[in-house]
Amino acid sequence: MSESDIYKTIRSSSAGIYKEKGSRFISAAFPVSDEQEIKPIIEGIRKEHHEARHHCYAYLLGSEQDVWRANDDGEPSGTAGRPILGQIKSFGLTNVLIVVSRYFGGTLLGVSGLINAYKSAAFSALNNAEKIDHIVKESYEVTYPYSAMNDVMKIIKEEEMDQSGHFFDLECRITVALRLSSRQKILDRFSRIEGLKYKLLFIK
Repeated sequence: MSESDIYKTIRSSSAGIYKEKGSRFISAAFPVSDEQEIKPIIEGIRKEHHEARHHCYAYLLGSEQDVWRANDDGEPSGTAGRPILGQIKSFGLTNVLIVVSRYFGGTLLGVSGLINAYKSAAFSALNNAEKIDHIVKESYEVTYPYSAMNDVMKIIKEEEMDQSGHFFDLECRITVALRLSSRQKILDRFSRIEGLKYKLLFIK
């Protein structure tokens, strides 16, 4: 099995908590697939924990882990967002957002104390999360003449592709999902079928 189209992420949201000298650091981890999802989640956390002084966060996106951001939300620079991001990386995950809300307990923790607190809170949320392997797939709309039905279905069955959106008429249409590692081989097979056309819909 090729690893090039597999990345590790979390199945669903999870929560954690860390307490230090009266301060409470409440953490929440979320699976996310693009940056558009992130702002509404953070806004929801701010409303839920409206009495918290800080809402620090970090996210890491993409199968290559190449899109990221770390935000300290008023804490000293480098004491919150970076430690949170570090935990996502240490778990080997991507497509994950972690928000840590801090309820101040009246005692200053210092730089090293803050780094440890945000790191520990992020660890708690991820430790409670169910980790999964996500397979990256491309969805294609395939159209073909009815006469090619058997040839198309033979390829779909042999390549064990996910399929949906069947429409059968003189011209047939179907949506299939291809693993990145086998995409080119499958598209080459499709290309040999006379009258067949395909177009990329999305990657997920």
